[in-house]
Amino acid sequence: MYIAKTDSWYLERVIWLIAGIMTSASALLSWLHSPYWLILTGLVGINLLIFAFTGFCVMANILHRLGVKSRIV
Repeated sequence: MYIAKTDSWYLERVIWLIAGIMTSASALLSWLHSPYWLILTGLVGINLLIFAFTGFCVMANILHRLGVKSRIV
């Protein structure tokens, strides 16, 4: 079984946190307000797919510039 390290908030962990928050918020807003909020869920999913296939992530670049350190050296 794989369990991620939780001793610090490294870049990869923060990205998963933000993706989870955005997806959950989008689902909640689509239920409470408008189904158009599901577009945000789709965009988060597309970004995760782009990262998986290319290694490029807009959020990772933003967080890196803000000083969040990667666990991978």
